Amino acid sequence: MAENDWKKRLGVVYSTAEDFGYVTQDDAVEAETPEPGKQKLTVTIDRRNRGGKQVTLVSGFTGREEDLRELGKILKVKCGVGGTAKDGEITIQGDFRDKVTELLCGMGYKARRGN
Repeated sequence: MAENDWKKRLGVVYSTAEDFGYVTQDDAVEAETPEPGKQKLTVTIDRRNRGGKQVTLVSGFTGREEDLRELGKILKVKCGVGGTAKDGEITIQGDFRDKVTELLCGMGYKARRGN
């Protein structure tokens, strides 16, 4: 079957400018991850839309998705639980606010404990 690249452009408003260059999401340049000392992370607990279960959220991360997933993996291994890392947020199953804040500060991040 032929490559249907037009499907990727559905809903896009086109330009009539001659020097216009269409940029897809794959072509977009990802932001470089700043060093840990320049990142301000907030560690909170959340129970919404989770059936009453508690999860620890680490928000405020800026940078590449690979670096976010790597940091999430380190935190999950250190806490010994599951979780996920996507959309600039790390989710750790359970209430590990104090431990995660301590681990992040030990790695050089500016982390503070929320609620």
